[in-house]
Amino acid sequence: MPKFSLKTPYSPSGDQPEAIAQLLDGLANGDRAQTLLGATGTGKTFTIAQVLAQYNRPTLVLCHNKTLAAQLYGELKGFFPDNQVSYFVSYYDYYQPEAYVPSSDTYIPKDAQINEQIDKLRHAATRSLLEFEDVVIVSSVSCIYGLGSKEAYDGMLIPLNVGMEVERDELIAGLVHLLFTRNDMDFHRGCFRVRGDVVDIFPAHEDSIALRISFFGDEIEEITLFDPLTGNTIETLNKTVIYPASHYVMPEERLEKALIDIRSELQSHLHELKASNKLLEAQRLEERTSYDLEMIEHTGRCNGIENYSRYLSGRESGEPPPTLLEYFPDDWLLIVDESHVTIPQVRGMFKGDRSRKSTLVTHGFRLPSALDNRPLQFSEFEEKINQVIFVSATPGPYELHASEGVIVEQIIRPTGLLDPTVEIKPIENQVDVLFDEIQKVIQNEQRVLVTTLSKRMAQELTNYYQELGLRVRYLHSDIDTLERIEILQGLRRGEFDVLIGINLLREGLDIPEVELVAILDADKQGFLRNRTSLIQTIGRAARNAQGRVILFAERITPAMSEAIAETERRRTIQEAYNAKHGIVPKTISKEVSSPLEGIITKTKSKKETINAISDVPLEEVNQRIKSMKREMKAAAKSLKFEQAAELRDQIKLLELRALGMR
Repeated sequence: MPKFSLKTPYSPSGDQPEAIAQLLDGLANGDRAQTLLGATGTGKTFTIAQVLAQYNRPTLVLCHNKTLAAQLYGELKGFFPDNQVSYFVSYYDYYQPEAYVPSSDTYIPKDAQINEQIDKLRHAATRSLLEFEDVVIVSSVSCIYGLGSKEAYDGMLIPLNVGMEVERDELIAGLVHLLFTRNDMDFHRGCFRVRGDVVDIFPAHEDSIALRISFFGDEIEEITLFDPLTGNTIETLNKTVIYPASHYVMPEERLEKALIDIRSELQSHLHELKASNKLLEAQRLEERTSYDLEMIEHTGRCNGIENYSRYLSGRESGEPPPTLLEYFPDDWLLIVDESHVTIPQVRGMFKGDRSRKSTLVTHGFRLPSALDNRPLQFSEFEEKINQVIFVSATPGPYELHASEGVIVEQIIRPTGLLDPTVEIKPIENQVDVLFDEIQKVIQNEQRVLVTTLSKRMAQELTNYYQELGLRVRYLHSDIDTLERIEILQGLRRGEFDVLIGINLLREGLDIPEVELVAILDADKQGFLRNRTSLIQTIGRAARNAQGRVILFAERITPAMSEAIAETERRRTIQEAYNAKHGIVPKTISKEVSSPLEGIITKTKSKKETINAISDVPLEEVNQRIKSMKREMKAAAKSLKFEQAAELRDQIKLLELRALGMR
């Protein structure tokens, strides 16, 4: 079995060696669950990396949001550069699920914008699990949502090798079954093109490397990897495997059976609706489902095909849907990061999804089988766990119970950094008082995090401080994944000094440049100001030697008292360790770059293109379209398909602008 190769100049120190030994002992003894209580900045990720390197099992690292997942992906990619470290999160930049509001008779169709780069990373993750054993996948809760079944995905691979006899047209038919699209003009991910005896294939898990299969008669003469932009050969291969272009592929015989079963359910449910005098619902269901069936029969897919996943995956009614977890071998390891938030999030996914879909089924928008297109129930998630390590500075009741009260504690920071000092200031004039404190931090060339209780307050406070001349941004859930990562990197680089947010500033954000964390309205009771949330927020200043926290409050709540007491306890332990070993605390030094930098750059470039299109004067739009069409045709004629595709997309945007739709 390939071994994990940990690359780091550091050795475990502080209480890391003991924590690593205890976790490895628990894994070796077959303990199903353990909890690592690690204070912020103590190197929990480094400890986990040491455990992975020595335990040597395929591992899923589960996070509660995409931003934290990206950060951990970057850290683990750095620790294991020679191993298969992948990133698996929802590929939607924007997602509005299908819904129906009976009170106003409003139907809301599904609306989604897929990020092609993240989709590529998802394919790379599943491919790694099927080809390699030294695999770490960092994922959001997207991993408990339905995915194409492993049996179909793995069973429909096309292995190819030099000297193999296969007809070119047979290969083309196979690619179509794998949901590749033939496109001889716009060659991109998930497409293939044919030129005489040469078939070029752009794998779904790549964005800059394609495959070229050259035939001599019915024999494969050569297999090469090449750069689709320049056409230059990168490497010559003896063999390769073509993976499906979608996770939702299925054998032809299963598709035929699925169509029969869907029609059978449709007739049965139509009978029930008509018997209940729900004639409108029956008509609506028959029209929608018949259209979907026709699309699936002729193209192999339809809009909303996931609603028929029970039949397409061959599962029985009520069975758990296939998910990423099924791609892991039996001896896999689960790491749940920031478990006090991640576990409740996993627990809550099923009920919200069920409520929305039940309404759609009741009113004839979907068949009852659509209810089986869902995330895992928490009990189903638990059943799939082999061994798990919960990681948190504030573990919740579930983790403590599952670990049977055995906690591996990691409090000491090898850097000697202390937990920040905590100061309480009155709410009166908190905005102006905070402004003065921010000025002091800026003079030290450090950064500030500010947490508010609402998105509106975050935006208004941002605008107010900008008017006063501060360089400030805000962060909230409406900002897409890659832009969030870019904003956090911008804070670290010093592009601005203050970041204001709500809940997104709490868990796992590793920003050593933050000297001050300010919590507005700290005495307001609720989830955002309970003991756990306050400890987590205070911890954001624990990576800076001058770290400090200000709680703005009218009174000291029990949650504030407990959070301050725990912070002081940890600070005292660290001070004693520093005195014993003669350690002088130093702010953590950490690179700003991320392995997702390329994706962020591409996405940013796309947004800049859209903005540039918007700036074209209306009277010049038609002339610009004609000019760009000539450029597009010239690029295509010169076989510069990437350039032609970019020009085509810009032309589409200009045409929308000409119609007044942009």
